[in-house]
Amino acid sequence: MKVTAVIPAYNEENRVGAVIDVVKRCSMVNQIIVVSDGSTDKTAEVASSYDGVMALKLVRNLGKGGAMLEGVKHADFEVIVFLDADLIGLLPEHVDALIAPVLDKTAGMSIGVFKGGRKCTDWAQFITPYISGQRALLKEDFLSIPNLQNARYGVEVALGQHARENGIAIKMVTFRGVTHPMKEEKLGIFRGSFARSKMYWEIAKLIFRTSPRTIRLKRKLGIATEDRISRP
Repeated sequence: MKVTAVIPAYNEENRVGAVIDVVKRCSMVNQIIVVSDGSTDKTAEVASSYDGVMALKLVRNLGKGGAMLEGVKHADFEVIVFLDADLIGLLPEHVDALIAPVLDKTAGMSIGVFKGGRKCTDWAQFITPYISGQRALLKEDFLSIPNLQNARYGVEVALGQHARENGIAIKMVTFRGVTHPMKEEKLGIFRGSFARSKMYWEIAKLIFRTSPRTIRLKRKLGIATEDRISRP
């Protein structure tokens, strides 16, 4: 099997290049797609300046889930590896280690977890590793999850729920020395705090909408439940 790397990005013109540089050196990656999710800066232009990199420029912001979905729709290969566009300390061996369990079929999904980068991001991922944006899985598994276009920042929760409900083995892979900027560092304390609150709200909404209790209540009331995160 071959591998497509999908990098969703929103206003990351100053950071996405460093991630592309690393991914281009990965022995297991065969295709790189950067999805500029309605960015107002030159994220798409930076990505398109790299030979062999497909840069998708979305006219409007779809949210992380929608951007990931657009990238996967353009992917040529069977395995997808997702990477955030603002990673610091990323090395080719991190990416290859993330892909390997899916390629050798020891796991159906792998998740990269920061360790030894910075205390703030280490602690955040220790508490909630399942919202890490670094992961690999089969393209067909990703595309089988309904309503990803509406998941926004809840997309990682949706992926985790899908894996658990369908018996897909998950392997956690340590990204030693890797971190990323906090939203407050990117946007300032006020805008960053608002963006963080919005992210957690979108995650909480998806968890509530797809919880077994909510699904049972919807069925009792005769409400459609097509947004359940599972296969038909």
